Amino acid sequence: MQATAYTFDPQTRAGSVLLDDGTPVPFDGAAFDAGGLLMLRPGQRVRIEFAAPAEGTPEVPPAERRVTLVTLQTF
Repeated sequence: MQATAYTFDPQTRAGSVLLDDGTPVPFDGAAFDAGGLLMLRPGQRVRIEFAAPAEGTPEVPPAERRVTLVTLQTF
């Protein structure tokens, strides 16, 4: 899924992105580290991945799911 970088703290490597509908979604340092980036600036387009929901559980809206990867969007 694509999103736009919104906030980023280089000390903790955590921050948040905005989905295309404007919904903010937080991510932790582990999700940032998984993408292999060194820095993230607000406004950059990124690709994010979410943790798969547990089998047998109902689908959860993206804003309530855990981000597992943040990396640059490539075309």
